[in-house]
Amino acid sequence: MKVHILDDWSDTLRHLPSFARLSPHQVTVWTDRAEGADLARRLQGAEAICLFRERTRITADLLDALPNLRLISGRGAWPHVDVAACSARGVAFASRQPDETPNRAAAELTWALILAAMRDLPRQMARAKAGQWQGGVGRTLAGRTIGIYGYGRIGRLVASYAGAFGCKVIWWGSDAGRAQAAAAGEIVAPSREAFFATADVVSLHLRLTPATNGIITAADLAAMGPQSVLVNTARAGLIAPGALLSALNAGRPGMAALDVFDTEPVTDPKDPILSHPRVIATPHIGFVTEDEFDLQFADIYDQVNAFAAGDPIHLINPSFSPRR
Repeated sequence: MKVHILDDWSDTLRHLPSFARLSPHQVTVWTDRAEGADLARRLQGAEAICLFRERTRITADLLDALPNLRLISGRGAWPHVDVAACSARGVAFASRQPDETPNRAAAELTWALILAAMRDLPRQMARAKAGQWQGGVGRTLAGRTIGIYGYGRIGRLVASYAGAFGCKVIWWGSDAGRAQAAAAGEIVAPSREAFFATADVVSLHLRLTPATNGIITAADLAAMGPQSVLVNTARAGLIAPGALLSALNAGRPGMAALDVFDTEPVTDPKDPILSHPRVIATPHIGFVTEDEFDLQFADIYDQVNAFAAGDPIHLINPSFSPRR
């Protein structure tokens, strides 16, 4: 099959062990971003597309422009894929849902951002490299309260790190999530406002769905303390539009440590969030490690091979009628 891999911006995948799984196929790897007509032109002739997480949206218009396409292979949730349009056009869509193993790469980055914010590491490093010794004072994590919004796999892993650092952990989330946390003997905040008001660090660990879109409101952020830190390695859309910038300008929270942004990639250094003096930023690298890529793309390539062999796996639209 003619297989196209999209959005491998760091040109990593072809150098990993799992890439050998595509050896029976004619493979093209795209290391830059394209949209609209440019994307359709580069994918002419493609029979299978391998998605790099949610970096490219699969729309009906794109599918209409790709008459040879038979399979889209991804991993995880698929808010970026129009599954109905795939089915209507005879394109199979496969995506393996991860098992109960948490994404350790995302949890590790979350804790790195917490440490960086509390110890003011980016500014300290910049000053040291500029020959300015010891400017500013950070804060110790031990004894602080870490608020985790979302009682899921990554949140629970971050909580284990917090315990190792001598922090107190409090939880908030959906009714079901709070019930699960309480049943596990965890501390659930007495109210939503108390959760945001008492946590020194609030870390978001939710999937972005229609129900969670904008779930973190301006009122939530205003309840945070002037020295508190908001950490978001999940999705930018969890925060109501415009609420974070206004909150940072108002000084509550005192700082944000972010790995996700409303529109990605962010390439404008003057972007109001990216350039904000109260923001520590990384370019959506929560899942960006060689180990995680090799794990995820092994599944994606296996789906391509199974489809090519006539025995597809992990189909999200198993009732589709194949293109002839």
